[in-house]
Amino acid sequence: DRLIAGLDVTAKDIAGMGVGGLLMEIPTRPQPREPLPARAELKVDVVLLAAGRSSRMGGPNKLLALFDGKPLVRRTAERALGSKASGIIVVTGHQRERVHAALSGLDVTFADNPDFTEGLSSSLKAGIARVAGDAAGAMIMLGDMPGVSSADLDRLIDAFRKSEGRSVVRASHEGKRGNPVLLPRSLFAAIAHLEGDTGARHLVEAEGFDVVDVEIGKAASIDVDTREALEGAGGVLQD
Repeated sequence: DRLIAGLDVTAKDIAGMGVGGLLMEIPTRPQPREPLPARAELKVDVVLLAAGRSSRMGGPNKLLALFDGKPLVRRTAERALGSKASGIIVVTGHQRERVHAALSGLDVTFADNPDFTEGLSSSLKAGIARVAGDAAGAMIMLGDMPGVSSADLDRLIDAFRKSEGRSVVRASHEGKRGNPVLLPRSLFAAIAHLEGDTGARHLVEAEGFDVVDVEIGKAASIDVDTREALEGAGGVLQD
């Protein structure tokens, strides 16, 4: 106003304006000091494989064995729900009603696999088919690995996001590949053509995908395929 009136403006006058006068925000002026919105995190769904027959157990379903008083499949699903994953898809087949009951009340999506006797590929296809359309990848999680924690899953998801969804991310133990494995969406179409008792390993190798191994300790390699292994891990088989 002093300038418009033709009056001199001294250094003392400017100092008297204070920070508020010089830096006061004007509604019509762009606000460069406002933080930029964070880039949306890539979404990852977990595909929990729970359709197998536990044939090496000689009868009982290992996924219904109790660990700390909970069915193994429920404990595994709860750990997936406690991670950064956006959604949990549980693939069922053998004793599907009992597996559903063991997961009662949990926020999971079921994908029934009527062809579970045809092997692993049928369950992979059933699970991948239910992955959300906006998910950048799918974490393939086996139902019989009691040592894998929510924090382990988060480390895999973080590595996947760091790769901008382009890499296969695999849990490892002392340099040896293990499970879970996080697959990018670019592999989904090829998975739909898998046959027999085979997973996605050969697809990863054939397509030449970049693979990021994430060390999570013994949990990456401990499964409970036999009675001895299950009992050694603290499980109690149920009839």
